[in-house]
Amino acid sequence: MSTEALPPRWQEVFGEPAGMRLASADGGGGGGGGGGGQGDDKDLAISGGPWSKAAAAAGDLRISTASALGTMAAAHEGVAAGTAGFEATAALATVRTSWEKRLGAVRDECDALRPELLSVARGIGEVNEQNRVSFTQLITKKEPTP
Repeated sequence: MSTEALPPRWQEVFGEPAGMRLASADGGGGGGGGGGGQGDDKDLAISGGPWSKAAAAAGDLRISTASALGTMAAAHEGVAAGTAGFEATAALATVRTSWEKRLGAVRDECDALRPELLSVARGIGEVNEQNRVSFTQLITKKEPTP
């Protein structure tokens, strides 16, 4: 609503109405993040990008922890037999067991987390597409001229 239709006193009170802009509505190719403060001239846009990157990181971390577990097992082959009776061997076995539990837990959590993150990214992408289609339909609708 324009303030021009208001009496002069009300125009002084309300001033110019705040503008509103939808991400990509002007065909500019996408929004830039999510400002929201008064006077902020940024488009509101959401993206599955960060979720997809997090899923990839979880997958990479799962692979690297699994690899580290394999490397650690290979490095410890024959250590117990060659150093039997040393106190350091028992301490090393305790430390190794502790690290295997920790790395195994990280590997397993990343394995469980990756599909969940991908699901969120997919869901956000579907919502973005539905919104794009809806806004496109709104923009292309022509209002009847009186």
